[in-house]
Amino acid sequence: MKRFWKEVAVARDDGGWGIALDGRPVRTPQRAPLAVGSIALAEAIAAEWRDVGETIDPGAMPMTGLANAAIDLAARDLAAFAAPVAAYAAGDLFCYRDARDAALQAEQAAAWNPLLAWAEARYAIEFTLTQGVLPVDQPQATVAALQDAVFAQDQWRITALTPLTTIGGSLVAGLALLAEAYDADTVWQAVSLDDLYQERRWGADSEAQKARAANKRDWDNAARFLTLL
Repeated sequence: MKRFWKEVAVARDDGGWGIALDGRPVRTPQRAPLAVGSIALAEAIAAEWRDVGETIDPGAMPMTGLANAAIDLAARDLAAFAAPVAAYAAGDLFCYRDARDAALQAEQAAAWNPLLAWAEARYAIEFTLTQGVLPVDQPQATVAALQDAVFAQDQWRITALTPLTTIGGSLVAGLALLAEAYDADTVWQAVSLDDLYQERRWGADSEAQKARAANKRDWDNAARFLTLL
């Protein structure tokens, strides 16, 4: 779609803060009003529309895309939208340690144990750790408490929590960012630890680096979306 507007504005309405193009309200792909509850988020979305060149590039409008997902997808059936994220409660990345490399094990413990300890204290739970990749059963109370934490989120926060959990394979990582217990860069280093370690040991792979850079952009956008809510 080519750009057809000149002016972009943020306006208060009954649904929160909306964005208007030449006075006409922006709508989501499902034709719902694109209205958010925070003026900071609305201004960030408006800035993306102001920066559009001759044609719209959705990939360059991450705040708009996340808001659209929250309105069109998460709000429609919040429990169904949250279910794939809640499933990570049973198999968090941070519970799986390398089985052979002592140096990697030490780095995993240093980066991951504090995050697990934070979750254990916050949710009154315990984790079961294992070496290798074979599944390990977590205590039922642990899984239930973490899933309850997911299902307690509103449409906006569950939308941000989705990439923050799925990119790194850790629900604990996403919940820590949601609670502002850690900064986004620290948690990113934790969920990327295995890849970065192998890269230091065996050398860089250009395709792997490209994939990680794309994931980092999505991670940063989701983390920024959270700060704007």
